[in-house]
Amino acid sequence: MLPVAQVSGLFLYPVKSLGGFAVPSAELDDLGLVGDRRFLVVDAAGCFLTQRAHPRMALVGTALTPDHLILRHADAAPLAVARAPDPAAPLRPVSVWSSEGLAAEDCGDAPARWLEARLGVVCRLVRIGPAFRRHILKPGKARPGDLVSFADAYPLLALGEASLADLNDRLVAAGEEPVPLDRFRANVVLSGCPAFAEDTWPTLRIGSAVFRAGGPCARCILTTTDQQTGERGPEPLRTLARYRRDAAKPTDVNFGQNLIHETKHGRISVGDAVHAA
Repeated sequence: MLPVAQVSGLFLYPVKSLGGFAVPSAELDDLGLVGDRRFLVVDAAGCFLTQRAHPRMALVGTALTPDHLILRHADAAPLAVARAPDPAAPLRPVSVWSSEGLAAEDCGDAPARWLEARLGVVCRLVRIGPAFRRHILKPGKARPGDLVSFADAYPLLALGEASLADLNDRLVAAGEEPVPLDRFRANVVLSGCPAFAEDTWPTLRIGSAVFRAGGPCARCILTTTDQQTGERGPEPLRTLARYRRDAAKPTDVNFGQNLIHETKHGRISVGDAVHAA
């Protein structure tokens, strides 16, 4: 069977809503891509913080070493935070959307103070450890054993290069500036397929790993945040709303496809062929 696409990019976002980075390959585990959304910024009540309400989060960059998460910002020295679980770390109940009471490890005062100074809000940094368990809460999509990290709802997000090109053609035709890929925080970027082909595949295989479509990704104000400056404008959400509204739920504006990994352990790489079923 001929491939329907090729993986042209892979991205990790170690801390939900902070900066991400490209990788040549990534391992899969029960929660998704290893290193992706394994840390979370929460308020004093344990509720997750994102760029939706705090666009300055876009200005905090991240990196991963084998042992540490590195937090970076233009006005501060980098800060290293251990990636490994700590049995001595206090557990903090946190929430991500309707997933409440998730047991996460508090990463301590140093990263909290560092983030507070950058974001201008009281917060804590928490990490996934052995006590964490979060099921995918999507009836009709999730199956027993389907878990997710601190991501919004699904382990991975895929987006086709042609879909972004289609959007940017529309923006330019309307006299607007094109937008870069980083506005959409995709994990898997696909080339060699038509625009929105990622919406049409019930299952797909990347290398030896099998994925199931979770449904389209409904977009929010985060897409209007410049990831380099933290500034906001009306685009691209305004243009997307003109042609990407969900027929069954018109309040949703869809762009990209959520994925659930049926292969819980493996590796995917840039250059891998993508086969659909």
